[in-house]
Amino acid sequence: MAIAQAQPNIALVKYWGKRHGGMNLPAVGSLSVTLESLWTQTEIEFDPDLPEDLFLLNGLPDPVGLSRVSRCLDPIRERASCTHKARIRSRNNFPTSAGLASSASGFAALVTAAIAALNLDVSDEEKNQWARWASGSAPRSLYGGFVELRLHDTPAPGHTELVPLATPADWPLEVAVAITSLSTKSVGSTAGMSQTANTSPFYESWIRAQPLDLEEARTAVQARDFEKLARVSEHSCLKMHGLALAGKPGLIYWNGATVNCLAVIRDLRAQGIPVFFTVDAGPQVKAVSEPGAIQQVAGILRQIPGVLEVMTSRLGPGARVLSGAGKPHPSDP
Repeated sequence: MAIAQAQPNIALVKYWGKRHGGMNLPAVGSLSVTLESLWTQTEIEFDPDLPEDLFLLNGLPDPVGLSRVSRCLDPIRERASCTHKARIRSRNNFPTSAGLASSASGFAALVTAAIAALNLDVSDEEKNQWARWASGSAPRSLYGGFVELRLHDTPAPGHTELVPLATPADWPLEVAVAITSLSTKSVGSTAGMSQTANTSPFYESWIRAQPLDLEEARTAVQARDFEKLARVSEHSCLKMHGLALAGKPGLIYWNGATVNCLAVIRDLRAQGIPVFFTVDAGPQVKAVSEPGAIQQVAGILRQIPGVLEVMTSRLGPGARVLSGAGKPHPSDP
C-alpha cells in the first residue's frame, strides 16, 4: 500500500492534439507550471484476494475512470511481475473533469503511488512514459515549478523528454483560478483533440508554429521576463481555443463569465498590474501574476458575475509519496 500526492499543472504553451500511431504521444511540445494549493491524493493497495480493480473517486465508484486506471496500472504491474488487482481511492480538492487538469494530477499521483507500493526502482523515463500513456499532460505533474515537455524523433519517433526549467523558488509566480462552472465538460480533452485535428482548418499551422512559441516561453522563463511570458502564454491559449472553435462542430469550452474574466485581466495588465490569463479545455480561468499582486487580482475576479469561487496558489512541487516505501501514514503522529 502507498499514498501519493500530485498537483495539477497549467500549460502556458498549450499541447492540443495527438500524434498518429498510438502511445498517447502529443502532437507538439508544451510548457507548464505546477500548482501548490490544488492537489490529488491517491491511495493504492494491491490485494491478492481482489477479483478486479476497484476505483473510488472522491468517495464514489467511477466506472468510466476505472478502465483508464486499470490500463495505467497494467504496465507497472507487468514491470513488477505482479498479478494482484488493486484497490484505489483518489480525491481532489478542486472540481474534477472541469478544465483544471485533474487527469494530470490524478495519473501522476497514481503512477507515483503504484511504484512506491510495488517497491519498484525505475528510471524517470519509465515513470514519465507510464504517466503519459494515461494522460498526455500527466508527466508534467511529476515535476514542480516550470516544466517543458519536449518532443523528439530520436532515439525513437515521438520520444518525449521532461525538462525542469525553474523551481518555484527561482521565480515564485502565483495563480488565481476563477471557477466559473462546477459541471463536467461535455467533450473531454482526448475527444476534443481528435475532433480538432480531423476538422479544424488551422491545425497544421498550429503544429508548425509551436516550436517558436516554446522557444519564446523558455527564454522568458530563463530571463524571468514576465511581459514576454504573458504575451506568448495568452497567444498560445487563444490559438488553442481558436482551433477548437474552428472544428466541425466547433468546440466552445468557455462561458460568459470566462470571457468577462479574460477582458478584466487584460484591462488589469494595461493598468500596470503584472497578470496574464490562460484557459485549458474548460471554462475556468487561470490568472498568473507576479508575487504580491495575486490578492488584488483574486479580489477583482470574485466580483465578476458568474465567478463561483476563486482559488489562489503559489507554484508547487512535483508528485511525491506521502505513505509507503518506508514513509509513515499521513495521519500518524
